[in-house]
Amino acid sequence: MAETYNGYCVKCREKRDFSGEIHENNNRRMAKGKCPTCGTTVTRILGKAKV
Repeated sequence: MAETYNGYCVKCREKRDFSGEIHENNNRRMAKGKCPTCGTTVTRILGKAKV
């Protein structure tokens, strides 16, 4: 399920809205997607997963 998130693009050096999917690693949730301007991978850490 793709949702819209706001994250920092390192290449553009600006905050961008991106549509991404949630990945879980070590009980941490992270939204991962592509920057709509340059195509670089943008990530945003969301917090601990509900157990």
